[in-house]
Amino acid sequence: MNTPNPSPAPASRRLDALIIGAGVAGLYQLHQLRAQGLNVRAYDNAADVGGTWHWNRYPGAKFDSESYIYQYLFSEDLYKGWSWSARFPEQPEIERWMHYVADTLDLRRDIQFNTTITAAHFNEHSGRWTVHTDGGEVIDTQFLVTCGGMLSAPMERVFEGQESFQGPIFHTSRWPKQKVDLAGKRVGVVGIGATGIQVIQTIASQVGQLKVFIRTPQYVLPMKNPQYSADDVAAYKARFEELKATLPNTFTGFEYDFSVAWADCTPAQRRARLEEIHANGSLKLWLASFGEMFFDEAVNAEVSEFVRGKMRARLEDPRLCELLIPGDYGFGTHRVPLESRYLEVYHRANVEAVSVKHNAIARVVPQGIELADGTVHELDVIILATGFDAGTGALTRIDIRGRGGRSLKADWGRDIRTTMGLQVHGYPNLFTTAVPLAPSAALCNMTTCLQQQTEWISACIAHMRAHGKRLIEPTRAAEDAWVAHHDETANATLISKTNSWYLGSNVPGKPRRVLSYTGGVGTYRQKCAEVAAAGYPGFEMQ
Repeated sequence: MNTPNPSPAPASRRLDALIIGAGVAGLYQLHQLRAQGLNVRAYDNAADVGGTWHWNRYPGAKFDSESYIYQYLFSEDLYKGWSWSARFPEQPEIERWMHYVADTLDLRRDIQFNTTITAAHFNEHSGRWTVHTDGGEVIDTQFLVTCGGMLSAPMERVFEGQESFQGPIFHTSRWPKQKVDLAGKRVGVVGIGATGIQVIQTIASQVGQLKVFIRTPQYVLPMKNPQYSADDVAAYKARFEELKATLPNTFTGFEYDFSVAWADCTPAQRRARLEEIHANGSLKLWLASFGEMFFDEAVNAEVSEFVRGKMRARLEDPRLCELLIPGDYGFGTHRVPLESRYLEVYHRANVEAVSVKHNAIARVVPQGIELADGTVHELDVIILATGFDAGTGALTRIDIRGRGGRSLKADWGRDIRTTMGLQVHGYPNLFTTAVPLAPSAALCNMTTCLQQQTEWISACIAHMRAHGKRLIEPTRAAEDAWVAHHDETANATLISKTNSWYLGSNVPGKPRRVLSYTGGVGTYRQKCAEVAAAGYPGFEMQ
């Protein structure tokens, strides 16, 4: 039940726009709105800029987008002023790049760190948002722009008894900045998604004993990660204009795209293409081999078996193959991780694969992890690579209330809806990035999609100001139409027929819907541009 908004407390600061988050989206959003002359400020609960690259400092954290495309493309000088050391650099280097961006654009003076936004209530009388922080500040702002990230609300409290464990428990996305000594320790890792894999392959040689608790096996692709010479750096920098023109218009915002039809190839040609792309050592097999694998079960079955074969050849052991190679869902319908000799880790004498698919983790006990059958695995350290409340969690953990006191947490608890992933009906002047029903919720090179969304938001606000408008809100009809289009597009894919965080399946009680727009990054960009060019039909302004 909606409750009326309380009378706003006296504001300690008045803004034109408040941005939640100082990661990839938040930094660029701040830069753009400040350039318009707005009084704008960003808030972040971290101690510095970086967003996901501030928090995710776990062992082995690195890009799986090529470094030269995980970039801002609005400024050639900014792009060329930074040189990457490798194709897929590690977290410390990525964090330094984020600092370089913030410092080059002089953004820190308008960012408040170590501050959590706890509530944001729309005041219908004033047509403005009243925002509260954990430090007791009250901010009055016309526009509220959320740049909290799609994977920033970790699933930390997942097992009964975690507080009883005698050793430390680390969630990968809250890894401490100070060094964690795992040498000689008995370490348990829960989760083998993209993050868990990076951790496991990195720490296996450091720990005394490693137990990996495996529920859902993953298709994996080997990463090739060459170091860059000065010539390599010069070569990718020379491609700036090409990448600027290409990335925003491909299916996933990467430099490669689907260009060959399955039906146009002979079986031998298909195999040769799969072999060639697999050897590329990137996500290309997933994002640019045969697009039909997302729609046609027969095609998906063949591609899936190709990947299984590559994994089988490396694992060899039938038990490990059964534990680690998927058999009940198809390749590409879940997030595909890159890895560096991850499968070979399980051949080490100090590594044990523990299946919890049919013998689930029951609880954490003082000594370690107890399974449903009563088996206790004694551990010194537990690492939780247990994922996130993707797309929605960053906002539902804030008390956001719109017209009539309606709660975004309650609304999304019933049905996850947005208008193009940019606004939500019932919440005027609330702009969103990296939320459901846009490619940025999952299926995108994040810098490509977040640049596009923040640019659309900035242009929309500029349009409003130029036309003397103070409020904007999508109509219910426009939101209904976008949700219907999103669902029709998503339900045509095999992604919609599986269970993964792509559908919120990892969060108990979360409404089921494919979180990411599956029509393609280029198509989405075009649809957004058409709305703007037509004067924002479906968005009421006053």
